Order: sequence, then structure tokens, then C-alpha cells
Amino acid sequence: MELKSYAAKSHQGPHLQINEDGVEVDLLQKIYMVFDGFGGTNIGDKTVSFLKEHIKRFYSKVGGDPDATLPFFYSHKYLLEGNALINSMHYAHALLKKDNLARPMHERGGASAMIIAQSENILTLAGTGNIAAWYYRRGKLYRLVIPDSMEPLARDSHERFLHTTPVSAFGLFDELHLNVVEYRPRHGDKLAVMTDGAYARMSDEEIRYVFESKDDSDLDRIQEIFSLVNTRGNIDNQTCLLLNF
Repeated sequence: MELKSYAAKSHQGPHLQINEDGVEVDLLQKIYMVFDGFGGTNIGDKTVSFLKEHIKRFYSKVGGDPDATLPFFYSHKYLLEGNALINSMHYAHALLKKDNLARPMHERGGASAMIIAQSENILTLAGTGNIAAWYYRRGKLYRLVIPDSMEPLARDSHERFLHTTPVSAFGLFDELHLNVVEYRPRHGDKLAVMTDGAYARMSDEEIRYVFESKDDSDLDRIQEIFSLVNTRGNIDNQTCLLLNF
């Protein structure tokens, strides 16, 4: 199953002066990345750039190479590309931890992330922190990756933007915890990945409704999501990536 088209947008939001989110689509290596950085101006945004560079560099060396050394992780449950992706994320996390240790506390950065590696007709999604993923198929929306945040621990889904504090992220803890999911897209599927500045003030039903809009382009759909959450008080950066199969 080939990727037919994609749309991606990242914005600082209605109130912030700097965008610490980030999105990257690498069609050559077939990896797709969404980040939600933290640490403040000139810290969170630089952390996202740092992670992008080192994840892509490591993945380019080991992805698709059956003889490559996987120093951090290996599981027979996942494809070679999935294992390479997980190792790339652990590698970047180790470098970020080392970089943070050399800095005072107020200069240390981190990031939530969702990275997707494509291998023929299988996508491996590896996420950490407050980023969520859905797929839309034949009129139904399915939650594919639940954020690793306080949200699943909350008893009430009402006003879930109050519960998006990440409990795992790059640079946040000694160990990097990843939620890993393999997904086989079908013809007509749409995969969406969003930071909490985009999804946290919308219900899944509202997201499904936006996807079903026939006259809008994917960039229009993303902007509709951003505009809606901004009218509901969003003060965060916001990023959305849509992949069409």
C-alpha cells in the first residue's frame, strides 16, 4: 500500500511567539515525525531540531539493513524497520540526556513525539508523551495510539486538555518509554497524528466529522481543527499530520 498524499501543518498557536512543535515528512526513507517540544524559547524548538537530525541519521544507517547492529532494542514482534525506528529513538534520547546533563536545569529541553516508519504495507508507530494518532476508515474513526500522559488516568474525558501532561518524553526521564503499534492501512484510509494543541479540545466524533468534509482539502481540514480548538481557548502550539493511503 503506497502513500498517495499527505498534508502537514505546524503553528505556534494564537498566543505563543515561538513554535516548539515540529513535523517532518521524509519520503525517501518513508518516515514521518511529529514533535511537541518543551523547555521554552530557544530550547524546545532546538530540542526538536536535534531529535529530528539524530533520529533520521541513525535510521538511515540501520533501516532496511538486516545485518545492522541494533544496540538498544530488538523484538521479533516487529519488522526490521520497526526495530530500527525504536533504536533510532533510544539513540536520540541517549544523546539528549547527555546534552541535558551538561546544562543547568532551566536550559534543559525535551519533547513528546510520534514517529512512523513505513515498510511496504505495514506502518510502525512509536510514540512517547502527549501525541495521539487515529485512522479513519469507511466512515469510522479509530484511536490508534493513546497519548502517554495523564489523560488515560483521568476518570472523565471532559476537558481532557487539563490532563495532557506527559508522563514519558525525550529528555524527561532516564528511560524512554515508547508505545509501539503496527498498523496495516487499507485503500482509502486516512491516518492522523496530532499534538495536544490540536486534539485536546475536540472529541473523536468532531474529528471524524472534519475528516468527512467532502469539499475541503487536507490542509483545509487541518486548519479547521486548529481554528476550532483556538475558539475554545487553546494556548498551545499545534501540529497535525495527515497521511492518505
